[in-house]
Amino acid sequence: MTAQSVVEVTAADLPLACPTPAVSLWNNHPRVALAVEKTGEVRCPYCGTLYKFVGELPKGHH
Repeated sequence: MTAQSVVEVTAADLPLACPTPAVSLWNNHPRVALAVEKTGEVRCPYCGTLYKFVGELPKGHH
């Protein structure tokens, strides 16, 4: 993923971590948990990928 990447995530993707399983091993950085539920979007501190939450949060999330 590049610094300009934007990834839409849904409740099925929670809990969210970067890199995602779809990223090639050669392109990995340390896995980091990302709290997208609070603001609706979060940027990975390692690769700069922007994750945007779409849809409804599952019951029990704030």
